[in-house]
Amino acid sequence: MVWTLAFAVTAVLFVLVTGANDGAALIGLGMRFPKAPGWVTVGLLAGALIAVPYLLGVAVAATFTERLAELGTGSGAAAFLAGVLIAIGVVAVLARRGLPTSLTLAVVGGITGAGFGSGLPVSLSGLGTVLAVGAAAPVAGVLLGYFLGAVSRRVPSHGRMPRIVLTAHLLAYGAQCVAYAVNDGQKMLAVVSVALEVGRHGVGGVGPVQVSPAWMALLVAVFLAGALTSLPRVGARLGRGLVLARPLHVVSAETAAAGAVLGSSVLGAPVSMTQSVTAGVVGAAASEGSRRVRWHGVVNMGTAWVVTLPSSMALGCLAGLAVRWL
Repeated sequence: MVWTLAFAVTAVLFVLVTGANDGAALIGLGMRFPKAPGWVTVGLLAGALIAVPYLLGVAVAATFTERLAELGTGSGAAAFLAGVLIAIGVVAVLARRGLPTSLTLAVVGGITGAGFGSGLPVSLSGLGTVLAVGAAAPVAGVLLGYFLGAVSRRVPSHGRMPRIVLTAHLLAYGAQCVAYAVNDGQKMLAVVSVALEVGRHGVGGVGPVQVSPAWMALLVAVFLAGALTSLPRVGARLGRGLVLARPLHVVSAETAAAGAVLGSSVLGAPVSMTQSVTAGVVGAAASEGSRRVRWHGVVNMGTAWVVTLPSSMALGCLAGLAVRWL
């Protein structure tokens, strides 16, 4: 009963934090576009989160439960719980210090570290692939954002341009929501699936990722609650903190982020959507000159990303040692 409650509370907290960290960034960027209906922005994201995993699979969620460490043994679920809690703690501490970071990167580090500490076999090749793809995705986002930003300035203007740009925004944002649901958003599926399994069978090894439609709908509701609560703060950070955003910047950044994350999904590697969105925004703005980017904000984010993995892995290892001696 104690383990079931611990996993349930952790799952709810994790989904709320994910909504506040990822969801607010996605919705905030989408709503910065002039005349973009807020209900459409939220609805597209919610619909993608509910439908896409059933349509395109849960390969990325399985990476968290299967490819980082051998969690199918008796202490696997406990080590997974320790890694997730460490990830939440690292992100919370960095956020309080004004260094918003990647929850996905923290989860990867936390689970891997907890695996080491618990004495479970850790897949160094799997970890290496995840980190390599994770590092390449923001670079791809910057390059795509720069290219799309440069191309968009060459599009001739005419009377119907506002409507065309709005349509392009909705299409790009929709693609971004699909990319999030098939990749970064699946860390929530992994956590909720493990919590549900512990509730049914007790603490033990981690099995396949399985979340029913009813639980999926509840997951999305909690995610949106976290997103809408943090929307003003995170939306302001994405806009005023990094660049002076224009409508075409938004479209270019959304398209770049969607492309980078969808490409990573082919390899089953989790990639931070917030990192990719940030990279796309910076690339699109930089296409008009480096002065368009507020580099101090970019450096703060980059510093947080560099700190996140080793800190979450080290603390996860300590938490894993504690699990080992329980």
